[in-house]
Amino acid sequence: MIPFISKLPQVGTTIFTTMSALAAETGAINLSQGYPDYDCPPELTEMVNNALKSGHNQYAPMAGVMALREQIAIKTERLYGATYNPDNEITITAGGTQALFTAISTVVNPNDEVIIFEPAYDSYAPAIRLMGGVVKSLSLEPPDYSINWEMVKRLISNRTKMIILNTPHNPTATILRKEDIQQLYSIIKNQDIFILSDEVYEHLIYDGETHESIARYPELRDRSFIVASFGKPLHATGWKIGYCIAPEYMTKEFRKIHQYQVFSVNTPMQYGITEFIKNEQYFTDLASFFQQKRDHFRQGLEETRFKMLPCYGSYFQSVYYDAISTEKDTEFVQRLIKEAGVAAIPTSVFYSKGTDFNVIRFCFAKTQETLDKAVERLMRI
Repeated sequence: MIPFISKLPQVGTTIFTTMSALAAETGAINLSQGYPDYDCPPELTEMVNNALKSGHNQYAPMAGVMALREQIAIKTERLYGATYNPDNEITITAGGTQALFTAISTVVNPNDEVIIFEPAYDSYAPAIRLMGGVVKSLSLEPPDYSINWEMVKRLISNRTKMIILNTPHNPTATILRKEDIQQLYSIIKNQDIFILSDEVYEHLIYDGETHESIARYPELRDRSFIVASFGKPLHATGWKIGYCIAPEYMTKEFRKIHQYQVFSVNTPMQYGITEFIKNEQYFTDLASFFQQKRDHFRQGLEETRFKMLPCYGSYFQSVYYDAISTEKDTEFVQRLIKEAGVAAIPTSVFYSKGTDFNVIRFCFAKTQETLDKAVERLMRI
């Protein structure tokens, strides 16, 4: 055996893979990994089929099909009042996670510091470390997971290269508000710090709240990568189609790396999505579609011993289980699968130190039948 030095020695199989595998093995209802148990719109699959039959089966342009980039530019301007050039400021990627990795790879050099907020999506820190960067994490606490911007100010040094934001947030379902963005700008306005804004749940925001995309703020978007995804809003997570929008000078460097990671992304699906997203009403109705699921699930959870945390966006609902057990969250979710037949995610895995607040996360992007069955089982715990 050849001696092998791991670049990520502390990293194992992700919790999502582990819990989904255990759910499949035990026949549990899988509310752990974030994907729907229903299909994407039939019109969308028909449009992809038409693209297949029309011969769109060869390499797409490296930056993505121009027609799709144009539709993204139209959508971004309509929603956020921001103008991006589809030719040199929008890039189609193989899902949001690839876009995140590429953006981090683009700007982070050895010993550069990157600020992240924990609990954090699990791809951020490994990507930073692979580039030789240093993760500077700020731990947020339930129930509101609010950011202490004075603490952010203290974390910044002359080596700070990037701050990573995520709104709506996975796993906490919180959102950034205008005051947060103003605080962020006041801290970095005179500093050479990039922003990476993970906005893959941009359309899943509830109770009349506004998605404060970085694209709304000219003073910030000139230094920001904004990552979005079609997987979540189109109920097609397995297609792995996302995109990154950024100013030309940043996109130019982003594409240098993107071209050697994937070069280009699934061609017929790009054409199908292009046609589908011309229907502006679809995105308008999406928040109410998921809010109905959220409200139905929360109503059911009120009959259990779990205590719900706020949910302003995404398709995740976090709950306290301290009225049920004092076990570690990683142990509790294992028992939940075995005794109740419901899979969830322990939120301690989103903290670098494994911080345990007795909070677990459920995904409610499921049919009403699935949610009702899950609640019925959770009532027994």
